[in-house]
Amino acid sequence: MGQATSYLQYFQQFVGKKLDADAPPFSRWLDGTLLHIEQDALRMQFRVHEQMLNPIGLMHGGVHAAIIDELTGLLVALQPLDTWFVTVNLNVDFFGKVRAGELVTGEARLVKAGRTIIHAECVLKNEQGETVSRGTCNLANTNKPKGTRV
Repeated sequence: MGQATSYLQYFQQFVGKKLDADAPPFSRWLDGTLLHIEQDALRMQFRVHEQMLNPIGLMHGGVHAAIIDELTGLLVALQPLDTWFVTVNLNVDFFGKVRAGELVTGEARLVKAGRTIIHAECVLKNEQGETVSRGTCNLANTNKPKGTRV
């Protein structure tokens, strides 16, 4: 990504596609397809695979939380801010079941963006459009410049 290219501009090239090899390993493991992206909202879709299941054959609660954290973190990274933010709080409510082979779509949006804390939320829906989980999170400013490791 060139210096003149914003994170939003960079990620717009992936709409309708999977993220490339530059994505972090965990993001590649989740293997989502970016469906829509704008400054304050995004939508990604994930096919649930066997490694994402709990012992009773449903998508593990930790995977729900991981997808929610992934999408809200990406959304905050898109903001025209000079520093990285990291999740300091994540609350997830579970409402439905998702099985292996099914698609789950995550829709994240910014609720409130401050200089030190950003609040975001994400809803995961099944193929029928029913909400299966919902999460809210707070992300805190690390004061570490983008382009560096925290």
